[in-house]
Parts: sequence; structure tokens; C-alpha cells
Amino acid sequence: MKDRNLDLFDPRTAVMDPDYSPTTGRQPDFAFAFNDSNFSDRLLRIEIVADSSDQLSDSEGCQSLADWARHRKRRKEDTKNENALDITICPEEQILTCHQIDPDDVDTENQEESVVAMIEEVQSGDEAPNSEDSDWNMDSRVTKVKTLHISSPILAAKSPFFYKLFSNGMKESEQRQVTLQIHASEEAALMELLNFMYSNTLNTTSAPALLDILMAADKFEVASCMRYCSRQLRNLPMTPESALLYLELPSSVLMAEAVQPLTDAAKQFLAARYKDVSKFQEEVMNLPLAGIEAILSSDDLQVASEDAVYDLVLKWTRSHYPKLEDRHEILGSRLGRYIRFPYMSCRKLRKILVCNDFDHEFASKHVLDALFFKAEAPHRQRTQAAEGSTSASRRFVERAYKYRPIKVVEFEVPRQQCIVYLDLKREECANLFPSGRVYSQAFHLGGQGFFLSAHCNMDQQSAFHCFGLFLGMQEKGSVSFAVDYEFAARSKPTEEYISKYKGNYTFTGGKAVGYRNLFGVQWTSFMADDSPYFINGILHLRAELTIRH
Repeated sequence: MKDRNLDLFDPRTAVMDPDYSPTTGRQPDFAFAFNDSNFSDRLLRIEIVADSSDQLSDSEGCQSLADWARHRKRRKEDTKNENALDITICPEEQILTCHQIDPDDVDTENQEESVVAMIEEVQSGDEAPNSEDSDWNMDSRVTKVKTLHISSPILAAKSPFFYKLFSNGMKESEQRQVTLQIHASEEAALMELLNFMYSNTLNTTSAPALLDILMAADKFEVASCMRYCSRQLRNLPMTPESALLYLELPSSVLMAEAVQPLTDAAKQFLAARYKDVSKFQEEVMNLPLAGIEAILSSDDLQVASEDAVYDLVLKWTRSHYPKLEDRHEILGSRLGRYIRFPYMSCRKLRKILVCNDFDHEFASKHVLDALFFKAEAPHRQRTQAAEGSTSASRRFVERAYKYRPIKVVEFEVPRQQCIVYLDLKREECANLFPSGRVYSQAFHLGGQGFFLSAHCNMDQQSAFHCFGLFLGMQEKGSVSFAVDYEFAARSKPTEEYISKYKGNYTFTGGKAVGYRNLFGVQWTSFMADDSPYFINGILHLRAELTIRH
């Protein structure tokens, strides 16, 4: 009877399957065949070259991910400087050197030509141990040699690298011995990788060792091992240092897709840790570009308003990019897309147009788009936000602002007047119970700053809770300012606002005016499922102010 498990390891199918992974189902365990001559058809000769004196011997010497990052940086610099350790090509035999490859130095269009894997014939055994034929190809820097029995079908099934090596149709693909040359610091990772290709598991659980194995798996195109390492690293406790290191992985490996879940987890960790930016101002200002991008991309960022996000981006960019042309580039190509311009105040949008840090064309386009968005009807804004949620910028998606965004329409004649529109979601109103309040962004009339605030109050007789709306003035002290005001709400899908209260008030010392029970009903009736005050889950409020001379 045919063994169905063997079908899973047909190189013609398994190697080409991008979803091939130990997690996609029960995979055959061939651990029993690892380095066993009874189940092998080739020999793998591993020549180990000594590292530079300042390099760690292996990943076990790295006590932390910070050590690993420094170790890897030294190794990359050492690799770039060691031209003598390039691939060695002999007249009849060639050795694959497996020192660390820097993705920045790889020509992806000619990747197959940049690494040439060669086969070495098994010697007959008649040669003298010190004969010229037996050691003519040995590098003087080789300090140790390991020989393993390998199964070409198993390795080819897990790795396109080995699949091409064993099936290239050349004479060398029929030989029995393959020689690899690696640095001593890569030995442990390579041995773990080879074992994984048989057993679908690893013996190590430390983050530095897993990262070493992940890099080795990328070099030999073992995507399933990269995904395994990525999953194991996600399960380990994360720190800001490790998260920033994981964010760099896509630019350090050739198979970036395999580490994307780890990168996404790192972004989520940083966004959650620095959710309240005001508590970590110094740390945030010292983050690298990838870190600040992870924070700015979050919808849950706790900031007063999008104006504060704009100020943060500008402050960080000026700190890290002192040259104006560099700021133009980084804001236009990277950080600018994380600013949600449609939710900025009109006063701040005007400042963008005269800010030298932004390229003029970039600033004009985004300010214009923001103004068009503000002019749209609420249902059109929600549609654009839903469409924008699938884009990279998410510029139409509203964050969890401390001060709620508003739409303001200003008039200068016949008298100075403004109409302010404030929308509150049903869940935002529900969170006000029993004594909460929510504030709007500031708006201006006659040079004075104002805001709206919604409250959950007790009525004057303290008999029940109700919904209240108030108008406040920012300035405190002896400032006196008289206005006519009107509060209205939309309680019908006809998009008509119905006036609730109107009057006049002279503000002094930053006081406020408003109504404790705007709708004249108890809180339970206001929040009921059949409440007429919420249209598609949104409460629409309007305040009209006119300066009273």
C-alpha cells in the first residue's frame, strides 16, 4: 500500500507551495532519519571558519537581544570587509561559503548567480591523509569540519535552495558530497536548521538563538522554519528594544513575508505601550523612524486631537532631521501619511500651508483634501472613513481623541457668527453614565476660544440622570464676551435640526452656559434602543453663536 505521507514531500509540490508550514496540518516527522546513513543518499561537509577575534563564538554568548543586535552588526561589517571569504571556485570542485549575507548587497535579479552551490566528490579513501589531492581545497582559516548524512528529498522538500542544488541537471547534482563553509558563529544555527528540516521543531527557545536560526533559514530559503521562529518569538515577552529589532527584520531578510506576523506584533506592542504619548514624551522622541511610524499608525492613540499628532510629528522630525531637504523627504514619503489631516482644526490646517517643513505641493494637496472632507455630509464622511480604513494611511479614520472633532462654518457678515456641528457615537454617550463628560475641540469667534461639552447629569431635583449640553469659553480672568446662542439637535433622518434652546449670555472668567437636560427625558429613554435621538448610531448636535454687540 502506498504511503500517503510521502506525497506531502514531493519536491515538485511542497517546494512551490507558499503556504507550506508546520502549522498547516500534521507534518511528517523524519527526525529518526537525521544524520543516519540508512536513510540518506548524500554527505554534507560543513567547514567552519573562525570568526574575527571580537566576534562572539555563537548565539549562546548573547545574553539579550541587544547583545544579539550588536553581535550581528559586527558580523555584517566583518563580512563586508572579508573579500577573501567570498565563494571559492576550484577547477573541478566548488565550495558554498555560508557566512552572513547582507540583503543590501544582494542583486535580487541575479540572485541565483550570486551564490553558487557546488558539489565535492567523495574521495575513494586511497589517498594519503596529507596528500595534495585530499586537502588541496582546504582553506587555511577552517578550524573544524563536520560531516552529516543527509536526505536530498527531505531537504529539497523544505528548501527551494536545496531543491535547485540537487536538481540543476548538471554533473555536480549527481555527486554524493556537498561542502558548505560557514563562520563559527553560525554553526549552532545551521545545525538547528538542518534538524528542523527533518523534525519540524527546534530545541532552543531563547530569542537570540531563534533570531540566528531565522536568519539562517532565510539564507537557505526554509520559509517554514522562518515562520516557526517568528511564531516562537511572538510568544516570548516583548520589550521596546526587541520590538524595534523585529521591525528591522523585513529589511534584513530576503523572505520578508515570513516574518510579517512578527513585525505586525511588534507594531501592536509599541502602539499599545505608547498609547498615551504624553506619559512617554522623552522615550517617543528617541525612537527611530520605524518606531514612531508604528505609534502614529494606531487608531487608539490617546491624544487631545489630531493637532497634537501634527505637533508631535513636526517635533520628532526636526529633532532627527535637522536639514530642511531631509524633512521634506521624510514627511512627504513616510511620516506625512500618518497625520489624519481631515480631523485637524482649520486653524492648524492654515499653519501647514505656511510651514516650511512640508513640501508646498504635499501641504496644499492634503489641506485641500481635508477641507473637502470637512464639507461633506456626515454619511459621506463615514463612507470615506470606511474606504480609507483599507488604505495604508487611514487618513479618514478617526482616532480616540480626548477632544471630539467638530465642523465649523464661519460668517463675517452681517455679523460675526459661527455654526458648530458635533457628532457623538452612541457608545460614546453610553460611556458618559453616570457622571462623565466629553469635550469638543476648540473653535473661535471674534478672537475668543470656545468649546462644547456633553454631560451625563442629575436633573435639578436629583430624581434621574439626563443628557446635558454646555458651551464654555477657554479664556479665564476678566475677559467679558457677549453672544447669542442656540442649541439644536437632529432627531429625524431628514437631516433637519430642531432648535432645543436659545438665549444670550455674557461670558466672564471662563464660565459656561448650557442645559442639564437637553432633550427633557430621562437617561434610560435617551439611550433606549428605539431612541429617536440617534440616527444610525450617531447623535447630531449643533450650536449657533453670534457676537452680541
